Amino acid sequence: MALNLTHQIGSLAGASISTTDTNSSSVESVSASPKWRSPAASLTCKIQRPDAIDGLSPPLSPCRSPLGSTRADLSVACQAFATEMESPVLEHQVRGAQTKGTGVPVYVMLPLDSVTMNNSVNRKKAMNASLQALKSAGVEGVMMDVWWGLVEREAPGAYNWGGYAELFEMAKKHGLKVQAVMSFHKCGGNVGDSVTIPLPKWVVEEVDKDPDLAYTDQWGRRNCEYLSLGADTLPVLKGRTPVQCYADFMRAFRDNFKHLLGDTIVEIQVGMGPAGELRYPSYPEQNGTWRFPGIGAFQCFDKYMLSGLKAAAQAAGKPEWGSTGPTDAGEYNKWPEDTPFFRKDGGGWNSTYGEFFLGWYSQMLLDHGERILTSAKPLFENHGVKISVKIAGIHWHYGTRSHAPELTAGYYNTRFRDGYIPIAQMLARHGAIFNFTCIEMRDHEQPQEAQCLPEKLVRQVAIATQKANVPLAGENALPRYDNYAHKQILEASSLKVEENTEGNQMCAFTYLRMNPHLFQPDNWRHFVAFVKNMKEKGSHKCREQVEREAEHFVHVTTPFVQEAAVLMR
Repeated sequence: MALNLTHQIGSLAGASISTTDTNSSSVESVSASPKWRSPAASLTCKIQRPDAIDGLSPPLSPCRSPLGSTRADLSVACQAFATEMESPVLEHQVRGAQTKGTGVPVYVMLPLDSVTMNNSVNRKKAMNASLQALKSAGVEGVMMDVWWGLVEREAPGAYNWGGYAELFEMAKKHGLKVQAVMSFHKCGGNVGDSVTIPLPKWVVEEVDKDPDLAYTDQWGRRNCEYLSLGADTLPVLKGRTPVQCYADFMRAFRDNFKHLLGDTIVEIQVGMGPAGELRYPSYPEQNGTWRFPGIGAFQCFDKYMLSGLKAAAQAAGKPEWGSTGPTDAGEYNKWPEDTPFFRKDGGGWNSTYGEFFLGWYSQMLLDHGERILTSAKPLFENHGVKISVKIAGIHWHYGTRSHAPELTAGYYNTRFRDGYIPIAQMLARHGAIFNFTCIEMRDHEQPQEAQCLPEKLVRQVAIATQKANVPLAGENALPRYDNYAHKQILEASSLKVEENTEGNQMCAFTYLRMNPHLFQPDNWRHFVAFVKNMKEKGSHKCREQVEREAEHFVHVTTPFVQEAAVLMR
């Protein structure tokens, strides 16, 4: 997630400028030879278990890198460039960055509030210069959230695309592709969500009248980040079902931006839950409800979900199982062995009842994804765009038998059952991309007592997508600017699994996120080198050669940065 855009883009621009070789019409990307950085000690932080046993864990989430302070001269330079030097990138200036290769294209997530509540582009000059810098680095494109709560805020069917139309045109001007995220969730409450973008007003009104439209845990706590999938097919939103509302929104998007589809807009990521991910809101950080590495809690206690559970139990000949979900699964911040349901020996998860409940709970999530993709696929067929779905990288307690945090999130993945193959198969049926997070993490960076195994999780997902013949794309779960994380992404982007000795290469990687830290001198050099290495994957060039080539262009940009700094004096 990200800082508020007011802070994010204040000094984003001007960190990179493309330069033309006098003997060629193309321009290479700004880059630098990355410096090896060993894992910082601060990558492993303290955990406080509920029973006060000391452990290792980050304060907010699985792994967070230390952020250095912004160099004053570059900060001023970036701001000056955004104010004084706004100009389009000429076609010949970026032609070199558009060269297609055999590598993995890199996209960059834009700030969460790139479009304001007034439906305009936030900090337009800074955004324009920042997009120019990204293009000069060889970035393929950007990912942006298209918020339901902004576009259809006032009334059902009243769509205001104002800021997005302008932002898409800016991306087109700079030759950047766009991954557009249909964000049907509320912004606020997740890691780094310092901005709040609620659901549409008329949706909130309906939830206020019928609180069971919100996901609910066993203690009656409501989560209003995303509408309960139990109500997917019920006309609870002023005569329309939630799935119909999502489909109508996507249809309006398609019709309004049809002229950009397949050219500028190349991917539609369909939001399916909290943070846009296909999952239940089982680990909400808002108000301190959940803290890493807690197991989370099942979200099946609203009346619509319970109605589905009751019907499933009756169909299974066990009506007594349909009155409630598990009540012995602990609370949000427990660990598996603290609970009767998730403990390794004799835990309810591995009982006949557990198999029934977890099968139903996970199938409801798969059916939710199926319904939305069934609506989305025909809308964008023959328009030259891909459809993707984001799956959360829930790596904590992965080394336990029950995989409790995955189970509460709706992924029926245990030591004895692969929960990602059914997801991959569902996506494959609709030709959708499996977009997975936590690609940047290494096992040893994480708190070992919580049995965090992100590398093993990523490998399992890669195998599942390979078996289902579905494309795999990746994201980093948390902001990282160090070469150590970049190297891990490079390795994970073409994992060699099973009999595939050539590696299962990702179709794309999306980098979290464009902000001032990215444009700090060292971070920017590392990032541009990373982009170049990703693009050169599969080429005959060695990594050292790629980095040597990149160093030249970092040197060339120095006068431009200095000139911008002078303009602000």
